[in-house]
Amino acid sequence: MMKVLIISDTHRRDDRFLRVMEQEAPVDMIIHAGDAEGSEDYFEQIAGMPLLYVSGNNDYSSLAPRSLVFPIGHHRVFLTHGHLYQVSRSTQMLQEEARSRHCQIAIFGHTHRPVIEREADGLLILNPGSLAYPRQSGYQPSYIILTINDKDELTVEIRYLK
Repeated sequence: MMKVLIISDTHRRDDRFLRVMEQEAPVDMIIHAGDAEGSEDYFEQIAGMPLLYVSGNNDYSSLAPRSLVFPIGHHRVFLTHGHLYQVSRSTQMLQEEARSRHCQIAIFGHTHRPVIEREADGLLILNPGSLAYPRQSGYQPSYIILTINDKDELTVEIRYLK
């Protein structure tokens, strides 16, 4: 079993990352969908593992890539912050990009609203929301836990900071 923590839009609210790690440890992988605003190295130190991350629209001095493609188990993942794909309007451009890269999972941030959607063709679209400034009903800081079992089956759940 593999446990993946997916976060986004932490906006230097590092204390909230610490609390998520306390709630969810141990995790096998951490993915950040942008707008960490320079906290990436600190997060890696706290977690004791490398972080997969992309730069967001508020990561002004970041040298991180705008997007990444990588595997989780046998699934190809497209990771981007989302602002370059107009995700505030719809996920259509994001979906097209993920499909063009032969990915089965698309992860984005930017909107500060958690999303788990599965398209008819099986493409899984994930947004963990924001740990810093949530915009969904209830305004609770959110993140996603993705688990993969030994049969390479995915379970995805939006969770909230306690």
